[in-house]
Amino acid sequence: MEDAKLTPRKLATRIGVAPKTVERWLADAELLPHARNRVDACRALKVDEDMIWPKAVQERVKTGHDRELAHAYPYRSACPSTVWGELIAGASTDIFFAGYTNYFVWLEQAAFIETLRRKIVSGCRVRFLLGDPDGEVTRQREAIEDVALSVGTRIRISLEHLGRLGPLDGLETRFSSPEDAVNHVSLSVFRFDHDALVTPHLARLVGHDSPLLHLRRQGDSGMFDRFAEHAEELWDRGVPQTP
Repeated sequence: MEDAKLTPRKLATRIGVAPKTVERWLADAELLPHARNRVDACRALKVDEDMIWPKAVQERVKTGHDRELAHAYPYRSACPSTVWGELIAGASTDIFFAGYTNYFVWLEQAAFIETLRRKIVSGCRVRFLLGDPDGEVTRQREAIEDVALSVGTRIRISLEHLGRLGPLDGLETRFSSPEDAVNHVSLSVFRFDHDALVTPHLARLVGHDSPLLHLRRQGDSGMFDRFAEHAEELWDRGVPQTP
């Protein structure tokens, strides 16, 4: 702070916090500010984060089985739509939506049809694995969820959007097989090259109320590969559909 010619009050003004907040940082070396405040403070002071808060850097370096866990959300709806958008935009070889309805993505991503079309034209493989809207598991799930917008309706909305997008070489759509439908409805896997968003569906909860894990592949046989293999197995036994 002396090198940057900043007092606690001036630093607080620069990063948009109360002066007492900066004073607490100075008084307690173990206190770890929010990530955004750390970034803003380091920018104002023109230093690297590991110089001021080495603990924050150390905690980000994972060496165990959890190193592929980029982020965890208690609810799928808590994951910002911008995260989905960035993963979709960054994927160049494989986009795989293996949710049971995949309904929400058409609502949350602006101009999603045009985005997917550009991806396909550029050589990216785009796949949608859906539940059978007329299947027995779909009817059972509708009774469990008991919501106005039924599971079958949400699937048909996805099919309607896919119909507007296709047919295109590079776009593939399948229904999970009747034998795999229970496994499919209980776990959604969304893959974007080496990133995946995974939602295990809890009891009677609909997808947006269930937790979500953001995984980033770091090597063979990790968490990413386990979930990716699950989705691929369902895909291999799925029933091809024509949009």
